[in-house]
Amino acid sequence: MKKTEDKVGLKPFISLILSLKIPKAALIFGLLASLITTLVGLVVPLLTRDLVDGFSVESLSVPLIIGIVAAFILQAIINGVSIYLLSKVGQQIVAGLRDKMWIHLIRLRVGYFDQHASGETVSRVVSDTGVVRNLITDHFPNFITGIVSIIGAVTILLILDWKMTLIMLLAVPVTVLIMFPLGRRMAKISRTLQDETAVFTGNVQQTISEIRLMKSSTAEMEEEQKGLGGIQQLFRTGMREAKIYAIIAPLMYVVMMAVIVTIIGYGGIRVAEGTMSTGSLVAFLLYLFQIIMPVTTFAMFFTELQKAKGATERIIGILDLPLEEGQQGKDMDIAGKALEVSDVSFSYETGEPVLQDVSFEAQPGEMIAFAGPSGGGKTTVFGLLERFYEPQQGQILIGGVPIQELSMESWRDQIGYVSQESAMMGGTVRANLTYGLAGTAEIPDEQLWKVARMAYAEDFIRDLPDGLDTQVGERGVKLSGGQRQRIAIARAFLRDPKILMMDEATASLDSQSEGIVQQALSRLMEGRTTLVIAHRLSTIVDADKIVFIEKGRVTGMGTHRELIGSHSLYSKFAEQQLT
Repeated sequence: MKKTEDKVGLKPFISLILSLKIPKAALIFGLLASLITTLVGLVVPLLTRDLVDGFSVESLSVPLIIGIVAAFILQAIINGVSIYLLSKVGQQIVAGLRDKMWIHLIRLRVGYFDQHASGETVSRVVSDTGVVRNLITDHFPNFITGIVSIIGAVTILLILDWKMTLIMLLAVPVTVLIMFPLGRRMAKISRTLQDETAVFTGNVQQTISEIRLMKSSTAEMEEEQKGLGGIQQLFRTGMREAKIYAIIAPLMYVVMMAVIVTIIGYGGIRVAEGTMSTGSLVAFLLYLFQIIMPVTTFAMFFTELQKAKGATERIIGILDLPLEEGQQGKDMDIAGKALEVSDVSFSYETGEPVLQDVSFEAQPGEMIAFAGPSGGGKTTVFGLLERFYEPQQGQILIGGVPIQELSMESWRDQIGYVSQESAMMGGTVRANLTYGLAGTAEIPDEQLWKVARMAYAEDFIRDLPDGLDTQVGERGVKLSGGQRQRIAIARAFLRDPKILMMDEATASLDSQSEGIVQQALSRLMEGRTTLVIAHRLSTIVDADKIVFIEKGRVTGMGTHRELIGSHSLYSKFAEQQLT
């Protein structure tokens, strides 16, 4: 995301906001209400001047008092309406921004998630968009009304007494000279804090999601130190931010108090000389506060603006990332069609070749097995077939048609994938069985029990406390490995895939579970083109073809009997495992 760093200006921020659906009516009425509140506030000091100048118990003007009270009440009501409408605008903008990011994120290439911690990405969606919301909802309206308040107050003050106004305005360049360098420093620190928060969030999420690994490895102390280190780093950066605030606040206080004392002193002399009324001095001081208050909020506005620009930079960095290719494409029934992988080469972003000139063919209904040393590239072949990645060279064809020409949805809907550790979502057994299928609410229980029976999962599901509606826990932790695998197989039955891919589907199971799962897999494989990765050669000796991959290259291909006679390493594997 470095490429966006040249864009750290207002233009990308404004473009991003304008690309969203902004509730224009609420924004206009909210800003108008805010302006009316400000204008009503500008009337109050003039009414106060008249009250003070003509003050006596006998001469109290009832209409004047009613006018002041009405002005305050009106200001409070309109201000409340303004706050609500502008909050609504901010909330809708951030909701739209999160919608846009979420829709984009789940369609990004898998390679992005290989490179970025999930917690860091979550922080971008939640924290960075929150920064944008704070600016729009809280600080932008205050900035606009502050400018109106300052312009209105200064104009009235120049009319009331231009000499005192000029003395007061001498504080402006002093304030700017103080605030500008401090504001830039604050922006830099805020950006660092956002980055460190994202990294810390990523580390916390990773540790919690792998809590069993952490505990079984007795790595509490290591994770404790890592977490405390991240907290201390956030603390140090937060304290750097606090130091700037600690400088800004007292300096602003000193400047403003100096102005107030000067005005009171000079105004007192003028009142004593009779060249200014007491009411005018009170009004002058009230207007002065209407100038001081917005000026103090400007520092926060510009700091938040810098934060929002930094957050925008990261948001745009994600939104500019390329999506998976094949969102558009044709629908094609791949049943009964041959799968061909032709001279495929692939490397991850590191540039190290993972696959080189890999070729094989799977005829309809055949079982093709992949064997070879760990790290040879077998799982990467599956990643390419799933279209998680695109080959740098060569192509993958189905029925003679490059799979890139098919829509991603059409292709993946017709592939079943059962992995070594079957992934499960938090939720119920039912939700996991129907995950990703259209019209899940319409799938009858009878059909779910049928696929569960075919996967040898019916008995244990019926024994669960709530049957199909039992909660399985995060990533299915409440189920055993064999149970998760059988639910994954039942899910594959429900999808009725034309091509079935199995990656070490029984490798992590005990012998009893393996036997049951193997039976379920055999049933699932019937009549389907099946691709299997297996370290245990006993599971693939009956394969129609075995593809032996070493260091990204196909070094042997044939039946079990053919490879024993022609491939020395395969023969060695067979000797170790089968005798």
